[in-house]
Amino acid sequence: VQLQASGGGLVQAGGSLRLSCAASERTFSNYAVGWFRQAPGKEREFVAVIGWNGAITSYVDSVKGRFTISRDNAKNTAYLQMNSLKPEGTAVYYCAADTWRTVVRSTGLTYWGQGTQVTVSS
Repeated sequence: VQLQASGGGLVQAGGSLRLSCAASERTFSNYAVGWFRQAPGKEREFVAVIGWNGAITSYVDSVKGRFTISRDNAKNTAYLQMNSLKPEGTAVYYCAADTWRTVVRSTGLTYWGQGTQVTVSS
């Protein structure tokens, strides 16, 4: 499965962006999808995960209440709606797909998309 992340850009603090993660195959619907981010000079960080059918989600504490992960398996696409963005949210955001446990563990994921840059100005 090939994943392509898009939707990044420059936004002012307090603004919103919606990232998309488009998959090349319908087998995408078999996998949990996660969003991760990596800020300059920092390690990659787990942001959010959604189960294969969208019924369960989980978020890192720092984005709870501001970010929403969703998916549309008919379109082979997952989304990350980011509201009330903060400057510390500036990072390259990546999507990835694998089993729920693997995504939550954030290691050894099978499928990765290329990153999309999100820059939040203060």
